Amino acid sequence: MERLRILVVDDHDDFRLGLEALLAATETTELVGSAANGLEAVRVALDLQPDVVLMDLHMPQLNGIEATQRIVASSPHIGVLVLTMLEDDDSVFAAVRAGARGYLLKGARRAEIVRSIEAVGAGEVIFGPKIAERVTTYFRGITAAPPPEAFPQLTDREREILSLIAAGRENAEIARELGVSTKTVRNHSSNIFMKLQVAHRAQAIVVAREAGLG
Repeated sequence: MERLRILVVDDHDDFRLGLEALLAATETTELVGSAANGLEAVRVALDLQPDVVLMDLHMPQLNGIEATQRIVASSPHIGVLVLTMLEDDDSVFAAVRAGARGYLLKGARRAEIVRSIEAVGAGEVIFGPKIAERVTTYFRGITAAPPPEAFPQLTDREREILSLIAAGRENAEIARELGVSTKTVRNHSSNIFMKLQVAHRAQAIVVAREAGLG
């Protein structure tokens, strides 16, 4: 199996070196570069085009949120996995809005880090256990009704599907509820993501929830 090409971004030398050693000892990953600040991260990522970027958030010159946004905007195929000490809601959802596909805390075990890298490299979205709990709590806590002007670029059917996505429904569930095929739901979802200018389902959920859907 071809190894995932990884870029490590962290301003703490010891922690960065520890990650580099972990990647070097893992059969499914290949370290292709490292960076100690956000500006360097953007430059190196766009130059090397890694499969996954392990991204710290609190860094000099340019923080990890802005670095993630720039990387994903220029190279949306690059998966960003945040690995940070910050677990507040603002940091989590800012990272998702910026395009991060995963969010782990620095206390995560090595096996969990490797699994998350592999998941993000495969195009999945993943959160560490503590972060997943916060995300779930956040979604459950929002009950506001959607304003009538929310997402005027969407058709009625797309807005209906987005609302179900924001409620946590999977494509197969949505298809059964609406009486359509799963492929039709996937097609609508792709159109929704394109119109909302989001990279993946987690971003769409955050955007929709903030507008009151779900």
